[in-house]
This record gives sequence, C-alpha cells and structure tokens, in this order.
Amino acid sequence: MIISIDATMIHSALTWQDIHMKTGFPWGSTPTVDLRLWRSDAIVLFDWLMSTDLNAVPITHPAQKQALADLLARLEEVDIIESTAEDIAAAQAEVAKDMGW
Repeated sequence: MIISIDATMIHSALTWQDIHMKTGFPWGSTPTVDLRLWRSDAIVLFDWLMSTDLNAVPITHPAQKQALADLLARLEEVDIIESTAEDIAAAQAEVAKDMGW
C-alpha cells in the first residue's frame, strides 16, 4: 500500500515544489510524503487507531495526537477499512512474526 500524492499531479508540467505540495489536505498547501507500508502493518495500525481513545494515548505535544488522527483519516481512504476480524488476526500474526524483541 502507498499513501501518496495525487497521481495526476505527476503528469502535469509542475515544479518539484508544486508536485510535493497538494492543495486541500488538510489545510491548504501542505507538503506531503509517500509512505509505503506492508498491507498487514496498515491493517494492524488501522485496527489499533479505530479502537484506541486518542485522548488516552501518552503524548508530549498535541501535534502527535493530530498526526495519529491524520494517519487514521488516510488509512480510511484505502481498502483496508473492509477488513474482517479474520483479516485483522492474520495481519497481527504476520506483523508479530519474527519480531525479535
């Protein structure tokens, strides 16, 4: 899974800065990054974020809670939101396999 900029921006005659700035998410022109995740990691993160009270997560700055909420919003845009309990259990097993810590 890739969380990335809108693909139509890549085919336009834009500068490097234009390509790395997307208007509209979440507050106007915001720099973005491509983030490649294993599907299992995305399912585990999505499940955890959906079941976690972000007000109870220890943070040292309010931006950390907002970043988690933004990550959840991005994960909601991909097909993992339809994951079943079996999908989640399989993803958890895959991610936890051979952790070594």
